[in-house]
Amino acid sequence: MQNQDVYDKVLAAFAAKFGGKPEKVAYAPGRIEVLGNHTDYNEGYVFSAAIDKGTFFAVSAAADDTVTLVALDMNETYTCKLADVKKVETGATWANYPLGTFNWLFDGEPAKAGKGFKAVFGGNIPLGAGLSSSAALEMATVLALAALYGIEKDKTTLAKIGQKAEHTFAGCPCGLLDQASSLYGKEGSLVKSDFRYCQFENVDLGPTVAFMMVKSNAKHALVDGAYASRRQACEDAAKYFAGVLKHPVTHLRDVSCAEWILYRGGLSETTAKRAIHPIGEDERVVNGAALLEKGDLAAFGSLMFDSHESSRNWFENSCEELDTIVDAAKAIPEVLGARLSGGGFGGSCCLLVKPEAADKIAAAITAAYKTAYGDEPTCALIKPSAGAHLV
Repeated sequence: MQNQDVYDKVLAAFAAKFGGKPEKVAYAPGRIEVLGNHTDYNEGYVFSAAIDKGTFFAVSAAADDTVTLVALDMNETYTCKLADVKKVETGATWANYPLGTFNWLFDGEPAKAGKGFKAVFGGNIPLGAGLSSSAALEMATVLALAALYGIEKDKTTLAKIGQKAEHTFAGCPCGLLDQASSLYGKEGSLVKSDFRYCQFENVDLGPTVAFMMVKSNAKHALVDGAYASRRQACEDAAKYFAGVLKHPVTHLRDVSCAEWILYRGGLSETTAKRAIHPIGEDERVVNGAALLEKGDLAAFGSLMFDSHESSRNWFENSCEELDTIVDAAKAIPEVLGARLSGGGFGGSCCLLVKPEAADKIAAAITAAYKTAYGDEPTCALIKPSAGAHLV
């Protein structure tokens, strides 16, 4: 089993805390974003992958209406009654992810569960690396609890339960990408997401490549305001194109790069620059799917480099540290593609690499980064892996 050591630790902790074995155990992986940046709220396309690190959630029914959560990684316990399941404002705020998921699994009426539960969870996803440890916890929670309480729902509904928990309990207005990637992942494959129709499919990547996540030490600066202004610019551009194009436009997904070139003159320079990024990203994902079908990994990697240049020059959601990583990656023959991953303004880069050269790549990237900034990034080889499941 993948991550057997983490599974063993979680089960040992469950036995020590509650005695015996759990009734249900679920596993859910983190995710990487590979292509398609800031496209989800523009109803566009994204390529992502479930990674080979994740979270286990072990659970049994309680004898009464008590909910007990043990966070193995933090060595903390949170307890409440079914009637008191609500957002934790101070202290053990980590409990909001499983509590919110439990709450919305029962449509906001957790008392309907009848009995509480006792659970231990733990994982090995590096925090702060942009690998979505929170969504992995939500998806492991929802799978385990749905099995425990005999609730059957499809994967997309389960993903939306986790998203709603993040919105309402954790206070993060995320898209559906993280949860869907964790659920729909497949070994050796990417997840292609269509956020207009909430449709998810697997596209084979093949066994000859892997990803390397390179975590910069760049501090996220002004992210909330920067994110909001870019989202507003995309909405403003969509309204403009709806007025000048002859076909229906509700989001930038409905606009082509050719149409942007023809009609960009009616937009302010900044709004035009912001708009072309998700428009171009959608086309890169669609083209990337065709390239993967042909097995043209080099051309697919070139699209990743193009994606980063679009972030750097048009959307302006990169930063010097991320640019340094991508520029260093371009000079390494065993790196096929590289780009920032996630929201940007700091965080990590995702590299498409030949895994046998992982040590060489990591050394070269680290040397370039250390020369520029005096400290070292964190490099981790990641293989596209299976999605969330009951163990």
